[in-house]
Amino acid sequence: MTEIIIVEESATRLDRYLADRVPDLSRSRIQQLIAQNCVKVNQEICTSKKATVRHGDRIAIEIPPAQPLELRPTEMPLDILYEDDSLIILNKSAGVVVHPAPGHEEDTLVNALLAHCDNLSGIGGVQRPGIVHRLDKDTTGAIAIAKTDRAHQHLQGQIKAKTAKREYLGILYGAPKAESGTIDRPIGRHKRDRKKMAIVPVEKGGRPAVTHWQVQERLGNYTVMHFRLETGRTHQIRVHCADMGHPIVGDPLYASGRSVGVNLPGQALHAWRLTLEHPETGETLEAIAPLPDSLTKLLNVLRRRSF
Repeated sequence: MTEIIIVEESATRLDRYLADRVPDLSRSRIQQLIAQNCVKVNQEICTSKKATVRHGDRIAIEIPPAQPLELRPTEMPLDILYEDDSLIILNKSAGVVVHPAPGHEEDTLVNALLAHCDNLSGIGGVQRPGIVHRLDKDTTGAIAIAKTDRAHQHLQGQIKAKTAKREYLGILYGAPKAESGTIDRPIGRHKRDRKKMAIVPVEKGGRPAVTHWQVQERLGNYTVMHFRLETGRTHQIRVHCADMGHPIVGDPLYASGRSVGVNLPGQALHAWRLTLEHPETGETLEAIAPLPDSLTKLLNVLRRRSF
């Protein structure tokens, strides 16, 4: 598809002007198309993203069709919290892997979204859903996925700028003495067990990680905790809780050997609320994911025990 645009402004930069005029493409994707000889200014190919265009210039941008992703769409039930042409927010179930990986080539969230979404315009030129942030396989709750390249860039920018709010609920072993606090400890790959993360100094490869927490409910030797993420490192909440001596109930990596007497499909950690700015309208979106039945059952059992 070729789109023709007549410049209606005084001198301005080419990539910036196109980013404002082609809503489905992010600026980085437009820069990619310029570098690939897909943009002409006054019938001449322009390969400089910094080129100046002026009032009356005629820009032709050739937008190649998005390349199909070499993955098989898989019909799976999806708990949709919000959806429009720009993004979809889901309440992910325990046991669902987000990205295809060895052993999970066709049963992931990406496979399910390829089957569900019939209007993916392409992320970076590939017809795929844009995963904005991730949830561990056995962590449940709200996860946002972009349908367009522009929405993907915008939402990722909110995560990076820390304007998007990600709030979790978790059930911990033990009873912290304080009612609230902040854990500011860097996280990196465990030096012996490659499946695990650990507290690792920045000078040894750890990356800054900040988790804010507040006690929601005390249930004897268990605690319901509210978390707000400032960063989003792999296993961040799980590692920080284990480091403070109160690992997440049911966590197979960081609370091994402990049992609560209730069969859980994964760790008792749930992405409860996601608040972000809509990438097109600028409106505030708030998605609240109801607790899964397994955590509701666990809470009921712990409340009965605490009386």
